[in-house]
Amino acid sequence: MLFNSISFIVFFPIVVFLYFLVPKKIRYLWLLAASYFFYMCWNAKYAVLLLYSTAITYLSGLLIDRCDKKGHSEKRKKLYVAMSFVMNLSLLFLFKYFNFAVDNINFILAKCNIEVITPGFDLLLPVGISFYIFQALSYTMDVYRKEIYVERNFFKYALFVSFFPQLVAGPIERSKNLLRQIGRDLPFCYENFRRGLLIMLWGYFQKIVIADRIGLLVDTVYGNVDKYQGGYFLLASVLFAVQIYCDFSGYSLIAVGAAKVMGFELMENFDCPYFAKSVAEFWRRWHISLTSWFRDYLYIPLGGNRKGTFRKYLNIMIVFLVSGLWHGAQWTYVIWGGLNGLFQVVGSLLMPARKKVAKFFHVKENSFCHRLMKTFVTFVLVDFTWIFFRAGSVREALHMIKSICTVFNPWIFFDQSIYQLGLSQKQFLLLIFCLLVLLVADWLKFKNINILDKLLKQDIWYRWPIYIVGILFVLVFGIWGNAYDAQAFVYFQF
Repeated sequence: MLFNSISFIVFFPIVVFLYFLVPKKIRYLWLLAASYFFYMCWNAKYAVLLLYSTAITYLSGLLIDRCDKKGHSEKRKKLYVAMSFVMNLSLLFLFKYFNFAVDNINFILAKCNIEVITPGFDLLLPVGISFYIFQALSYTMDVYRKEIYVERNFFKYALFVSFFPQLVAGPIERSKNLLRQIGRDLPFCYENFRRGLLIMLWGYFQKIVIADRIGLLVDTVYGNVDKYQGGYFLLASVLFAVQIYCDFSGYSLIAVGAAKVMGFELMENFDCPYFAKSVAEFWRRWHISLTSWFRDYLYIPLGGNRKGTFRKYLNIMIVFLVSGLWHGAQWTYVIWGGLNGLFQVVGSLLMPARKKVAKFFHVKENSFCHRLMKTFVTFVLVDFTWIFFRAGSVREALHMIKSICTVFNPWIFFDQSIYQLGLSQKQFLLLIFCLLVLLVADWLKFKNINILDKLLKQDIWYRWPIYIVGILFVLVFGIWGNAYDAQAFVYFQF
């Protein structure tokens, strides 16, 4: 059930209405049932996998807590943690990486003139499996580190893992935040209700109006790499950077808003990432829940920056290579992750030299021009990596990069050629207008100006026309597809 589908528009109000109608003591049971129904709308059989991951991490928490109370050795606690990770990651490997591993082993064996092994299984990737497994594993680690008390109510814990707003594409919530909110007495709050709906509306604007509109052009170019060249690839790649931001940020906003309507607070997942002035800063602002997960549960356990400069850079590379693999079982994702890690390492190594050069030429590092230049360079580097993320293969990505660097065809931006890429001239102009709205909104947020707070402080005669115009704009100019065929979110495939 997609957020941008008619079924969700019917499902969500019913869930919220009954949530505040049923007795407070059993509200979590209603949300649990609704969450499993939400997930089973994709494939009912795969709810078993969700239940499996939930049960394993729930039991691991109980066993770790028992070790603490019985005074058992630290080795036994670590054994339970390891068992939880192995059993969950084995499930993830089977469904997401088994065929990838088999294909690569077969490739190596073929190079050595050795008979290939049995082909992989034809398994459909369960939607959201990477997200809910990582969320469940964070609970195991939090209990082990004594950062949260063990949850003994299985159904409350099951709701933590399966909470429908953020189940299939995040944010990847921590038990320290979401689990503590489950079971609380949360009366209906009009302020939460209206704020949540407005956050959802902004998410729908990003997804349906901007991301899905850009997707028509990006899919046309990236789906025909042998047909286009040069400027076409450059335009599609720049727009893809915006598409994936609006698509994923849009989902996160709808999730945060939907949760807020019911009184739950989810973490912010995006914080104006394209205003970052370095790749490292970009990753502090992009997919914050995943970045912080890898920081807390991989980077720091590996030693972080506590074991010398070389280990620090090695740990960064490991984290981003794993992050790339987390996104998908293809070498394009691994390269994408590796490049993001490499840019951070190189940026850190060159920082002393950059400071000396800036000092020698009397460059004011806090000047607007210098900050703008750093933001532009960061966007170029990040957008370069997005080519590998979006391309169907490494060969296609390299072909596109070569074409961008060697083919000079700027006239396509003036002879109306770009209007043959899935968007008419009117649609393209509408897109530009929407991008300007997004740019202004993100810039205000970057400057710590809360537009929502300012809007809600206005009189009713000012606010309601804005609400109505916003809703009508999304309904009229949203990309709904044929017969309201909702477009899936990009991150659903991960």
